[in-house]
Amino acid sequence: MTIKVVLLKSGEDVIADVKEMVSPDKKVIGYFLTKPCVMKMQNTDNITPEEMDPKSERKSEFSVTMYPWMPVAKEKTIPMATDWVVTMVTPIDKISQMYEEDILKNEKNE
Repeated sequence: MTIKVVLLKSGEDVIADVKEMVSPDKKVIGYFLTKPCVMKMQNTDNITPEEMDPKSERKSEFSVTMYPWMPVAKEKTIPMATDWVVTMVTPIDKISQMYEEDILKNEKNE
């Protein structure tokens, strides 16, 4: 399993179990995204950036929400062309754990 966060041309951050789609001549032509979810981050602080003291060591708090990227699709694995991917990164451990526990484990129980 390779959990990645994919930034799409559309600006969406999608987290999924990602596998490469490879042509017969060994070129990556796309990706297979299993159980893709859009990630949205929200600042949970009640303080606006303008109100924060620049000398403060206080860190901002964020919450992350995940919801299905293509909720009406029957397929659990969705192909994607490489030209729609801006970049792909490995998420921090907390986000990987959230995805595994909330998305992948729930899928196994269905």
